[in-house]
Amino acid sequence: MAASASGDKAADDSLYPIAVLIDELKNEDIQLRLNSIKKLSTIALALGEERTRNELIPFLTESIYDEDEVLLALAEQLGNFIPLVGGPEYAMYLIPPLESLATVEETVVREKAVESLRTVAGQHSAQDLEVHLVPTLQRLVSGDWFTSRTSACGLFSVCYPRVSAAVKSELRSNFRTLCQDETPMVRRAAAGKLGEFAKVVELEYLKSDLIPTFVQMAQDEQDSVRLLAVEACVSIAQLLPQDEVELNVMPTLRQCVNDNSWRVRYMVSEKLTDLQKAVGQEITKNDLVSAFQFLLKDSEAEVRASASAKVTEFCANLDKACQEQIIMTSILPCVKELVADSNQHVKSALASVIMGLSPIVGRTNTIEHLLPLFLIQLKDEWPEVRLNIISTLDCINDVIGIQQLSQSLLPAIVELAEDSKWRVRLAIIEYMPLLAGQLGQEFFNQKLRDLCFNWLNDHVYAIREAATLNMKKIVQTFGTQWAETNIINQILNMFKNSNYLHRMTCLFCINALADVCGADIIERLFLPTIKVLSTDPVANVRFNVAKTLQKLSPFLDQAAIDEHVKPILEKLNTDTDVDVKYFASEAMVSSAAA
Repeated sequence: MAASASGDKAADDSLYPIAVLIDELKNEDIQLRLNSIKKLSTIALALGEERTRNELIPFLTESIYDEDEVLLALAEQLGNFIPLVGGPEYAMYLIPPLESLATVEETVVREKAVESLRTVAGQHSAQDLEVHLVPTLQRLVSGDWFTSRTSACGLFSVCYPRVSAAVKSELRSNFRTLCQDETPMVRRAAAGKLGEFAKVVELEYLKSDLIPTFVQMAQDEQDSVRLLAVEACVSIAQLLPQDEVELNVMPTLRQCVNDNSWRVRYMVSEKLTDLQKAVGQEITKNDLVSAFQFLLKDSEAEVRASASAKVTEFCANLDKACQEQIIMTSILPCVKELVADSNQHVKSALASVIMGLSPIVGRTNTIEHLLPLFLIQLKDEWPEVRLNIISTLDCINDVIGIQQLSQSLLPAIVELAEDSKWRVRLAIIEYMPLLAGQLGQEFFNQKLRDLCFNWLNDHVYAIREAATLNMKKIVQTFGTQWAETNIINQILNMFKNSNYLHRMTCLFCINALADVCGADIIERLFLPTIKVLSTDPVANVRFNVAKTLQKLSPFLDQAAIDEHVKPILEKLNTDTDVDVKYFASEAMVSSAAA
């Protein structure tokens, strides 16, 4: 009797995980259902491999009617379930629930289900693949709803290499059927997988079966299908011998370059450098150069921007024997037009890469042809265009040298730094640390340091504020030793200025530099200046002294605080101005805590 009771208890215990899962999956709270799905692997471990195969998987297959978020989690979990059902020889048990998930309406769920099916397929033996996964693929291909047929497109490339010749023929036929499907979504899915499938199909069938399909898809009435055919174009060109690329790929590519839809032309532009590598130098010279020119002059700004971003890479990939001649005669005239383009995104894309042409065309061509373009972009109204030019100055510096660079571009930088519009001055200040890093200490000291000091004395507060932050960033670039030798004394001398605003700027600079200069410079150089300013006749200066000491205290040891900071704050705490007294008392509390 006791043995029977203990047997019943063991049976109850073994059923417990499934019972809990059933309860949680039926709960109205979606978060609880989601959490139960995420714990599936733990439940499977508790059940063991056999019961997972015979009870858990069938239960999950029957309960695939839930919110998309739950189904997505389930599709992801099942992809990792192979060890939990007993290993690769039992992987077929995972196909039914994943097949159901691959037919649901929500795209992300279907995509995750297909991804998991591909993982499961990789674990099947060749025999099991034909017995279990190929029939699944064929059911998806012949499904009534477009959802199943779109999912089928993702499984061809994993099945095809490991099945018999007869099944391969059937799969090629199925794929062609999907490429001609009446539903645009299915054709789009097939076009997206065409390049991937082409890589696993034998060359003779690539030419006889898939290239005609590719040509047909490139002429599809839906531009969303045609643009995906462009992606397949790269894969197919890589697979064909060079002499057959001209016959089988180039007519379609020429057609795509001139497509009525800008999205198709945009895709050609995005894939152009990949195509360039795939088709070889001869076809590039005869066909792609003119195609690239066409895209650089496209009527749509998105296409021009995409092509502009590819200028340097395309030119770098050209045959070295005719590289310079093609660039100077075919590409550069287009680039000159783009520098003055009406669209800021086009100019910005070009500015981010145009400097890269300098090493390719050499010093003479850079000085004669590219420098004028750089100057135009450096003065562009859009900050992003100017930043992209300044951030790539090192490319041209390596080619023409710092001397030539200072003679050509520096006057433009100085002009912008002294522009009557304060927002233009502000933009150049923001680029100065970048320029300092690109051009080095010596160049900065000779040509740019005085500009930075001029900004500290600007009549616009926003400029003075940005200039103090600029000083901090430059010190971070060049180091404290450089700062002590080259800028700190000049900054501290501002405390003698008759204009109280400039004396306050001196304090703001001390505030900013404290983070990067360290305790030694603070105690040795900053504190004596602060002590002088603590007796300033202007109350605004005195209470900023208190705020500055509050900022500096954490960097100092207790002895320095007691010797230098406390006496100043105690004196300010008896000031006649209420604001000075307030900030002094605040600083005293902070320094005591420090």
